[in-house]
Parts: sequence; structure tokens; C-alpha cells
Amino acid sequence: MITLNADMGEALGIHSFGNDPALLPLVDTVNVACGFHSGDPSTMRQTVEAALEHGVTVGAHPGLPDLVGFGRREMKLDKSEVRDLVQYQVGALVGFLGSAGAPLNHIKPHGALYGMLARDEDLMDALCDVALHYGVPVLGLPGTAHERTASRRNVPFVAEFYADLSYGDDGIVVVERHGKQRTPDEFADRLRTAITTGSVITTTGNELPVRVESVCIHSDLPAAHSNARIARDVINEYPRART
Repeated sequence: MITLNADMGEALGIHSFGNDPALLPLVDTVNVACGFHSGDPSTMRQTVEAALEHGVTVGAHPGLPDLVGFGRREMKLDKSEVRDLVQYQVGALVGFLGSAGAPLNHIKPHGALYGMLARDEDLMDALCDVALHYGVPVLGLPGTAHERTASRRNVPFVAEFYADLSYGDDGIVVVERHGKQRTPDEFADRLRTAITTGSVITTTGNELPVRVESVCIHSDLPAAHSNARIARDVINEYPRART
């Protein structure tokens, strides 16, 4: 079954950057910010509690230690550094989940870290170490180091599709610091095409093969609620991934 996921808990104290309450009734699972690119302890706890109240599963969304850049600026890190920062952040979320009596559902890297791991199997190995420790799948881009490394390490893999982001010819999403909006029709058509044909048009106009096992919604975009509603409707039309 195709699921709908969203990045949540991206707030710091009184400053909130998402549309979490509006999205929770629509999504199947959430990726909770763990404090490095965004999020704080109280926000993490509140997000976990809200997700569980809606019957939504919870995964960790570890990012780069860059609050000012919202984790969307790449950094030079080695494998051990990636493993440590992922382990640290996932462990924090697992603490709140444990207090609520809920399991960790998955791990999905955030922003620039997501792109770094999609290109570098050595760095992706570090995230797989943590996923194996907790016995959970990873969400990522099919046909990239995300999937290749997860397959080699026998880590369950869930192929994501981004209807609200652009794709490069290498199959990696283009992470923009301020995000990009599409019209409702563009959003729906892009998602429907990806599900039914297994393809998406890249930034250079080429056709790229994709696999849609989970659709991601960015909660910090102004059109997040509209996108989630549209995605929910499209997924209900085509509930199974194209094989």
C-alpha cells in the first residue's frame, strides 16, 4: 500500500514552521525533527503525542547540525560523524516514544543530509548501522545510494516520491533552501503520473524512472495542507505502488 508521510515537529519554542495539526488527520506516518535542523525537546514530545492520538506512526528525521540553514546546507562529514549524529538524534526520539509506549517506525534523513547519503554509499552505511540497531526500515530515493546500501545491508527500504520537489537526472531531489510551490493541478498531475507510469520529468526535461511506495509532504510549505489533501485523494485512487 502507498503511504503518505510528512515531516513534522519542525519548531523551536514558540516558533513553528509547519502545519502539523492540519496534516495529522491526512497522513499515515510522520518524520519527527530531532533537534539538529529543527525541533526541541518539548516539540518532540508534543509531536509524538499528537501523532499517536491520530493513530499515526512515528519515524525519526535526523538532520545536519545547522539550525540557521534548516539543515539544507551540505557539510563535510565522515562516516563516523554521520553515524554519531544520526544515533544521537534517533536516540532522543526513541526516548520520547518509549515514554509514550510506542515503537520507532522508521528513519528518514532530512534535507542536505538526505542528498549526501543518496550520493555516498559509505555515508549511507552509517545510517544503516543505526537502522539495524533499532530494527527499522529507512525511507529514501529508489535507484540511489539510499536503496543500494539498504539492500546490501539487508535493511528494509521504502521508496519515496516528492510531488512538491524537483528531481535531477541522477534521481536525487533538488533541495532548495526556501522550498518551491506547485499549483494544485501540477501537484496532482505529477503524483498521478509517477504512480501510474513510474516516471517523473527532471529539471532538464528528461524522463526519470521512479517508484512510489510512500509520498512525502513538506509541512513547512504554504500549500502543505492542500498538497496533503490532494495526495490523500490520489493515493486513494491508486492505493498500490506500480511494480
